[in-house]
Amino acid sequence: MRTEQGLNPEELDRMGDVIRVGSRASKLARTQVTEWLAPLAGRLPDVTFKREVILEGGDQDRVTPTLAEVARTAGGSAFSTNQEAALVAGHVDVIVHSLKDLPTSVHSGTRLLTTPGPRQDVRDVLCGSTLAGLRKGARVGTGAPRRIAQLRALRPDLDVVPIRGNVPGRLARATKGGLDAVVLAAAGLNRLGLMPEIREILDPSVFPPSPGQGALGIQVRAGSPAAALLNDTGTPAVDVCVRAERSLLAELHGGCSVPVGAWAHIGSSGVLRLSAAVTSLDGTQHVTAAGAGPTDAPEKLGASVAAELLSQGAADILAAIRNP
Repeated sequence: MRTEQGLNPEELDRMGDVIRVGSRASKLARTQVTEWLAPLAGRLPDVTFKREVILEGGDQDRVTPTLAEVARTAGGSAFSTNQEAALVAGHVDVIVHSLKDLPTSVHSGTRLLTTPGPRQDVRDVLCGSTLAGLRKGARVGTGAPRRIAQLRALRPDLDVVPIRGNVPGRLARATKGGLDAVVLAAAGLNRLGLMPEIREILDPSVFPPSPGQGALGIQVRAGSPAAALLNDTGTPAVDVCVRAERSLLAELHGGCSVPVGAWAHIGSSGVLRLSAAVTSLDGTQHVTAAGAGPTDAPEKLGASVAAELLSQGAADILAAIRNP
């Protein structure tokens, strides 16, 4: 195995055989850790992976936000701050994130490993009803500004209700919580074995997902023994796609809580393709862009598509959300 900073097997042997893996406390977060660890058992049979739970602000605050509060917290990192702090302090060696929840600029002294694969389904879904089946004025729940904006662009007649909580709790709102439907990520439902709850899979060409959706982000301290040991455990084809998406988000100075959708995939010809959209929170303004490029320059493609969005007024849309 090639390792960071040229470390040889003898040096790795002296690093110890326990790696502490941190994640959020939810069932989904714990399932994602299991998913990531599964293929490592055969590659690193002498290593023990010890799990650690780290509570985030987004886990502790269960109060349903208002739309104004959603706008004010755009660009925040309520689902990664405490985990990054634990990593930097040395309390854990690795953090397993939902990549869509991780800001594009990670904490100084840390880095992301090559994204592991396979990537789960990137698409959003409706549970409780199909989009066409929702009556005028139907109450649809979601806590993500991007989903709020995209729903309003497609169906301005809907009453979009901001909700928070783990996946099962949000799903229950569609049957017992006074909502007609909720929007969730297909990836989370699949990981939790809840795919039968899906009523409609939303087309990513008109409802583009969050950058990094469906992918895991594996964060380590730069230059650490864990970084060296795990350096080659990712999937380059998946990594290329999420790098293009996150590069676009970074160019827009966005975060995980702004209404930016982006989806990159490698076509049958081996070309990297990226499509993206920025939508105002009320759904009245919507700009889109797309591009293609070689797989060895994903950041260049992300910057190019972001520039096209900016030329169409994306900066004004995002500024209005950050400064309501």
